[in-house]
Formats: sequence, C-alpha cells, structure tokens
Amino acid sequence: MRVILAEDSTLLREGLVRLLAEEGHEVLAAVGDAGALLREVEAHAPDVVVTDIRMPPDHTDEGLRAAVRIRELRPEIGVVVLSQYVERNYAAQLLTSSAERVGYLLKDRVAQVEEFLDALERVHAGGAAIDPEVVRQLLIRTTHVDPLTRLTPRERTVLEALAEGHTNAAIGEKLHISLSAVEKNLNAIFDKLGLHRTTGYSRRVLAVLRYLES
Repeated sequence: MRVILAEDSTLLREGLVRLLAEEGHEVLAAVGDAGALLREVEAHAPDVVVTDIRMPPDHTDEGLRAAVRIRELRPEIGVVVLSQYVERNYAAQLLTSSAERVGYLLKDRVAQVEEFLDALERVHAGGAAIDPEVVRQLLIRTTHVDPLTRLTPRERTVLEALAEGHTNAAIGEKLHISLSAVEKNLNAIFDKLGLHRTTGYSRRVLAVLRYLES
C-alpha cells in the first residue's frame, strides 16, 4: 500500500518508514507536523495515513484534527491514529462519522509488528482497527450502563472482539467458537443493546463504540 506517515518523534518515524519499506509498502512521505501531513496528502493521495495525535506546534490534538479533516475531504483514504494513552474523547471524534477505513491504536501496539501490520491491512481493506486496550477501557468505564450489564460473560467477550474490528470468522477463531455461535452471540448483543442490525462489520463497530460513548 502507499502510505504517508506523520510523527514528530524522529526515532519512531524513521523506524516506521523502515518497517513499512521492509514489508513492501511504499512510504510516500514522512513528516513531523500536521500542516505538512495535509499538504502531502493533497499532493500524493495515499492509500493510508498513519499519524500521531499530538504534534507541533502545540502538541495537543493537531494530528487528530488533521485526521478528521482527511476523512471529511478524502473518505477513500484510510486513517490510522496513534496515541500514547487511551484518550476517550479523541477516539469518539475520530469515529463519529464512520468506522470504515479507520484505526485507533496505542503506540505500544507498533512494537507488536504483526498486530500493527494487520491493523493497517484491515484499514486499507475498508475495515476498522481499534486497539484492544481502548476497547477494554471503554467497556470498564461503561459498566454502569444498564443494557451492558445484561450481557453474559461470553457476549461481553464477543463484544470486545467486535469492537476491535474483527470479522465474524476472526472472532470465532480468536475465541475458539463456531461461526454460528458467534452469530448467535452477536444477535443477542444487538438485541440487548437496542442497536439496529447492519450488514457491514465496520458499521457494527461504529454502532458499538457510539453506544459505549453514550
């Protein structure tokens, strides 16, 4: 895939450039601030953008705002945002419009090379890649929500895997259960949460995360 990177840490940025190049991907540009990111995206139209949330000049949410802007102007471009910590509001902003071609990963996930590359592939293919730790903390913070407490332990485990962006088949493999069992649990989850059924797994990710943010 054709990738543009935005990360103000030179060490991490150059490490990502080397990693992606070794995997056969083309790094079109690697920049250190959000303004340069937007310019490079306009010039090169990559398949996927990988950007840190906090970048110069203020080191607040410049990268996130650039990511949201890219998703508004070029929805065909996949966007993967990297964060040092789980930042709930930032995750909500990124996922507000759609959970297609979007990822939210903690920087520690980059060290898990296979998981990081798998996340990029999922986003490039039109899906979602939400860091498992982000999902776990969102679930913990919403245990007071009555419908969520109605889920069985198995349904909660399936919900976690769903919110990470896995397909039904991948959930079954991950949890060592049959595809029919996955579908049965998903139907129960959506019924209990009062969520409309959809056909695309990435739209289901968005529905789950929107509910968890309520």
